[in-house]
Amino acid sequence: MDYVDRRLEGHPKLEVVAKPILAELRQVFDAPSVADRARIPFLVPPPPKRRGPDEVGRREPPPAGVRVWRVGPSGPITKIGDVARLARDGDHVEIEAGDYHQDVAVWEQSKLTIRGVNGAARLFADGRSAEGKAIWVIRHGVFDISNIDFVGAEVTDGNGAGIRFEGGHLRLRDCLFWGNQMGLLTGGRSTAPDATLVIENSEFAYSHVQNRWGHNLYVGTIASLTVTGSYFHHAGVGHLLKSRAGISDILYNRLTDESGGRASYELDFPNGGMVRLVGNVVQQQRDTEHSVLIAFGEEGYEWPTNVLLMGNNTLINDHPYGGTFLRVAAGADSVEAANNLLVGPGTYQVEDHLKVFNDVNADWGAFFRPSREDYRLLHPGARMAYQPSPDTELGPTFAPKAQYVHPRRVRLLSTGPTYVGAIQEVGQ
Repeated sequence: MDYVDRRLEGHPKLEVVAKPILAELRQVFDAPSVADRARIPFLVPPPPKRRGPDEVGRREPPPAGVRVWRVGPSGPITKIGDVARLARDGDHVEIEAGDYHQDVAVWEQSKLTIRGVNGAARLFADGRSAEGKAIWVIRHGVFDISNIDFVGAEVTDGNGAGIRFEGGHLRLRDCLFWGNQMGLLTGGRSTAPDATLVIENSEFAYSHVQNRWGHNLYVGTIASLTVTGSYFHHAGVGHLLKSRAGISDILYNRLTDESGGRASYELDFPNGGMVRLVGNVVQQQRDTEHSVLIAFGEEGYEWPTNVLLMGNNTLINDHPYGGTFLRVAAGADSVEAANNLLVGPGTYQVEDHLKVFNDVNADWGAFFRPSREDYRLLHPGARMAYQPSPDTELGPTFAPKAQYVHPRRVRLLSTGPTYVGAIQEVGQ
């Protein structure tokens, strides 16, 4: 019915006839319109308890001879913004676990390592931003950041981010982005064409903008994006993950909008590129802003190669009146799907060049506790068996080597995959 609403726009005579009928159907099927759903408040709960020493990665001692800057409540430096101005290329910055309010920063070094130590360092924007953009602005260097939480960034143009990444090479590990307008926002082809972004074991949640979309992760036309072991959930109208990168490797993650979420697409690749989706759990809930889980190329292809490879993902559509697991615009070079587990009503909408091998449809009874987003298989049987694809790129050399483990972790598989879908465990 959302599709019919959109097609009626701009046709007033048809709207006069069709709108009352659609309104009655929506009432019968308890399927509110896009406008009705937009009026439902998007509630952002407080962030989870800040992680302690035992809940973050082990502290890695800096190499010999590297200068270390320490920030913490007891000094000698108490402000992150101060050390951002003092640190030089190649230094390490250690931020003592704790809460830091209105402490924003621009990092312009060519190489820097930044760590939260003895637990997570939590940064609350509280109405402030660096350059009117973000809690942190990262520019054109090689940065390695871990154990930092970014909470509540808001700016006047609606693009307030936990991090604005404007070029260079950024590796992000064990970080949390919560309740920002945009979780992490990158530059694009005009400012950061060679940039690379690697995200590991991190969480993005509750991004929202009043009366507009708020994406948990928005990646512009940079060179490459790699995301592993991460958890994306509860976006307000925007997408859980949106990437315009030339290469996007999305491996072993959980992207589930869940109760109270209002995401549009769960995964969006609007300009195509080379996209590999392997071992992800992707779920769309009933109050979605769009019935498509994964979109590819809908804004036009802008890269020399436009290929989508989708293997061993678990795709769940909780919308009771149908949906689209995958929509691909005309013009893609190749679309290949193998050993995916599709749950709930839905289809693939691919214009051309689609190869499908051993994708399996199932209902919620196939899982151990689907109402709690526990998508371990229950009595899988032979129908759920993994099969190496003989005639696609998603064959044995591209079989999953790990699986997502909640929350925000990856576990290597001791053997090859046994079942279709992302989770290689059986619920007991």
